[in-house]
Amino acid sequence: MNVPNHIAIILDGNGRWAKAKGLPRGYGHVKGCANLEQVCYDIKDLGVKYLTVYAFSTENWKRSREEVDGLMKLFRSYLKKCIKISKKNNMKMKVIGDVTAFAPDIQQSVRELEEYSKDFDGIYFQLALNYGSRDEIRRGMQKMAQDVKDGKVEPDGITEDTIESYLDTAGVPDPDLLIRTSGELRLSNYLLWQLAYTELYVTDCLWPDFSQEELEKAILQYNKRDRRFGGVK
Repeated sequence: MNVPNHIAIILDGNGRWAKAKGLPRGYGHVKGCANLEQVCYDIKDLGVKYLTVYAFSTENWKRSREEVDGLMKLFRSYLKKCIKISKKNNMKMKVIGDVTAFAPDIQQSVRELEEYSKDFDGIYFQLALNYGSRDEIRRGMQKMAQDVKDGKVEPDGITEDTIESYLDTAGVPDPDLLIRTSGELRLSNYLLWQLAYTELYVTDCLWPDFSQEELEKAILQYNKRDRRFGGVK
């Protein structure tokens, strides 16, 4: 089985999973977070080198105050737990997105996690928090525009590689496979630049129920794809 080098996942369906069981939405997020930990182990064991997951978008602030507060509490706990997870998996971790919107203690936890795991090389894990692809591109282009103004970048010399170097994912290869749980057929402002030639796989399975078996189903479907990158074979 040909294993993708980089898998991106949209973790969707936590709230619906909880509602279907008569439980609060917050419990669905807790269960989803626990499942992410297990999926990290499964993905590493399969030999995947890069994993990027969409955990909290720039639009998710629109949810109820109760749900957002619960998510912030969960992030505080999860980011600290990631210290142990990163060591166990030899996993380098990076948070992509605009973390300046979070409380100072969460920002500090992000810095500590990235510093602690920076030399691990078993798998590279990008966690998208307060992430939106349009916002990522906007922030990147603001930086590039300033560098043009300062004479550090020549406009005529701007290439796709130049643009990529200003994105949150700079230096990381584009995803080979995107998995979206819960059956929704949209990208939801996720990695719009990076997903240009990524194979898409959508499953009705809700994220808390996404298992190693479901992961292997996605990879088997990936193996059936004919990746031409715009060319002809």
